[in-house]
Amino acid sequence: MSGLKFEGKTVVVTGSGTGIGQAIAKRFAENGANIAIMGRRKEPLDQTAAILNDIIKKAGSRGRVATFPGVDVSDEDGINSMFDGIKSQFGRVDIIVNNAGVSGPVKTFTNASVKEFRECVAIHLTGTFWTSAAGLKAMEKGGKVITISTFFSEENRYEQRPYRFRTPYTASQGAKNRLAECLAWELAERGIRSVATNPGPVHSDRIYKTVYPKAAAEFLRVGGYPELSATEIEVVTAKALPFLGDADDVVAKACRDAATEIAAKRGKGDDATVAKIAATVKGALDKMQEIAEKIQGNTSKMIVDGEFLAQDEVAEMVLNLSDEKISKLINGRVIPNDRVFYPVKPIVGTGVDILPGSELKDKVIVLTTTSSAPKDIERVKKVAGIAQVSGAKQVIVLYRNPADQAHFKEFHSHAIDFLDEAAVRRIFNTAKTHFGPIDSAIHFTGDYDYNAAFSAMARKQWDALVDNYLYIPGLVVKEAVIAMAPEGALEQPAKFKGTKGTVVVVGPDAPVGKKISGLLRSRADVFRGALRPYTATVNQELADVLGSAIKLHLVLAGNSEGAEPAADRLHASILSLAAGAALRRNEAIFYVDEARA
Repeated sequence: MSGLKFEGKTVVVTGSGTGIGQAIAKRFAENGANIAIMGRRKEPLDQTAAILNDIIKKAGSRGRVATFPGVDVSDEDGINSMFDGIKSQFGRVDIIVNNAGVSGPVKTFTNASVKEFRECVAIHLTGTFWTSAAGLKAMEKGGKVITISTFFSEENRYEQRPYRFRTPYTASQGAKNRLAECLAWELAERGIRSVATNPGPVHSDRIYKTVYPKAAAEFLRVGGYPELSATEIEVVTAKALPFLGDADDVVAKACRDAATEIAAKRGKGDDATVAKIAATVKGALDKMQEIAEKIQGNTSKMIVDGEFLAQDEVAEMVLNLSDEKISKLINGRVIPNDRVFYPVKPIVGTGVDILPGSELKDKVIVLTTTSSAPKDIERVKKVAGIAQVSGAKQVIVLYRNPADQAHFKEFHSHAIDFLDEAAVRRIFNTAKTHFGPIDSAIHFTGDYDYNAAFSAMARKQWDALVDNYLYIPGLVVKEAVIAMAPEGALEQPAKFKGTKGTVVVVGPDAPVGKKISGLLRSRADVFRGALRPYTATVNQELADVLGSAIKLHLVLAGNSEGAEPAADRLHASILSLAAGAALRRNEAIFYVDEARA
């Protein structure tokens, strides 16, 4: 034995062909571990494997490297096959590092496609879940799961750090933090530890070549640029932005390609027109670079020494978190790995100012639910009934299960497929056409079974939870906001300015009972932990980017003492928020049962 710290240990690092993942793999290789690396592209993995083998040789260890190309962390079968291979080669897994990630859509939530939203969540959240769950089958006592999340989300439930243009990213990362805590509780009896770390900005191609430039492009799309429409700026973003920083001739060609497409859509494809548009495109590209550098500079100013972390520093943090003594001390915690001083407004509140029912008079209100549980059916009926009695112009109830039709006969109601984007958009548009502008949308998610262990959950069960508690609420919020805006707002973002309305998401309740264990609390908070940062980021985009007066509220019933939610207070709080009770308040997330009576 060489005496190296991780000699004989087997470490799995996801997303390890480049960047932070490669840096982490290298540090473990220096310390004697067997390394399993995986990713979607074979070439970077082969290059990384060569680097790791050289490190192992120089270290004089017995470590070996296994590569698993073509494996996407969101792919159930691919991950299962990978762990079968690792177990066959090394016998067991000692450490899993959940590192794989993508930028996701860097766009205002109203304009991010469903496909982009789903892909981002699949990699960051589902990928982390399934890699952990599948890997646990190859783990023994002493194993560790290290999850890399982000500073720009939530390290705890009370401080939300919105990250504009990154709604699926922040929601996924918030849930990852809470999932890491939950796994620690679930795996304690098996002697397996789970820790998360939240690096701040890290020197990487992703942040410099993708995130900041795309954010700059989105600012330009929303704010406008002379002689280019918002949809034409999207063409520039797709065709020319990826070449920002390349050689002048490469950039010039990209600008001309974008100009050619724009000219064709305008119906003027002559050389003179294309040349003129190409010059405009180049100017827009220069402006994007200027904005991107400003974003980077502003972020640097929030760091005590003005320096982003190096990838090797993140790798060093992960190595330390994997230490036997340190992991015991911090098991179940989310560890900051940044120096960012990020000023944020407090947005978590308790009591809601209860408005008289007359505030609902002549309002058009859409209530949606994906739950068929009697408790949730009763809540929807009660809220809809109060709104109707209070003089709402129209109350529309949309539910998922056709068998629930009998519960909502006294209201204008429909069963719809909430997983079908076109169906959700169509029903909101129909309601708007028939009854007038939509003033408020209220969505009830219902609860899930907090007695079911995430670590033993089948993939199908997990996917259903993600759909119900993240994807569907995101889709309902998006389509409700679009319906509240004038026609054509997606193509002309300026039309969002001054738009009014409220959206309320009623998320999963807190567990109820006389003695609630930390385990149950941690399970309940996983998807609440997705909805909180999602709410924070949506509101930042609505107010600060789009200049809209539409506001999203998140209501989380139940309290830390395990008391049953107070039904009357909950109904009144939901409807008061829908009527605009908190439009002028910073608070957007309400634990209504934590308020003093």
